[in-house]
Amino acid sequence: MTQWDDDTVSAVVAALYQGPERATSVAENLRAVDLAAREAARVGAAILICPEMSATGYNLGPLVAQRAEPSHGPIADEVGATARRYSIAIAYGYPELAAGAVYNSVQVVSASGTPLAHYRKTHLFGALDRDHFLPGMELVVQFDLSGIRCGLLTCYDVEFPETVRAHADAGTQWLIVPTGLMRPFERVAKTLVPARAYESQMFITYVNRCGTEAQVEYCGLSCAVAPDGTELARAGAAEQLIVTEIDLAVLEASRVVNTYLQDRRRDLY
Repeated sequence: MTQWDDDTVSAVVAALYQGPERATSVAENLRAVDLAAREAARVGAAILICPEMSATGYNLGPLVAQRAEPSHGPIADEVGATARRYSIAIAYGYPELAAGAVYNSVQVVSASGTPLAHYRKTHLFGALDRDHFLPGMELVVQFDLSGIRCGLLTCYDVEFPETVRAHADAGTQWLIVPTGLMRPFERVAKTLVPARAYESQMFITYVNRCGTEAQVEYCGLSCAVAPDGTELARAGAAEQLIVTEIDLAVLEASRVVNTYLQDRRRDLY
């Protein structure tokens, strides 16, 4: 799914919501998203990015299927209303019910509450995913936000260099990655995600869960990384809203210096 807007600017402010730390119901999760959207809009953000399965919870066992909804269901309606209320785009995760199957999905709605993009996680992580979801079959999903070409991946997807490079080849400039990274895999957030941004020359915003859910302890460490490897923002372990700027001028300057994409020997691969 791809959608391009007519607006063209070179920079956009993004808010990364690492939370909520404690929530037990869909209503509580959506209330937390609403509060985060209000604060993000107050500081001038154009988009609020929430973690993997942020609308429902993630490590829920049988509740995953019970809380699954179509992409146009009540959760989408509520998030769309929040987006309209604060005039801010929102990326959120939820279990999607489609044709009797459940997918680990991310949906992006515009500031007017209309759908911009929808992605189903393609690389499933262990029993946490495989016991509840089918894998998506479309790897590169893009949308446009204020003239910046954005792409979507989810959690484990970004740990494969091929997925990020596929986005680079398709023209993605900013990769948005909701995640549910747990301990003891902090190295993914600290080392691997910055490496992906640098080697494929794009911005990456990696937005994690926090707190404990059943036996899973999420490690936080949400981050925004520039194509030149600069860490633009980094959260700790607790609930937090961090804000960063995605500036295409930084991308253009980095790709002049770091020419990985143009220097590849495709004839040998």
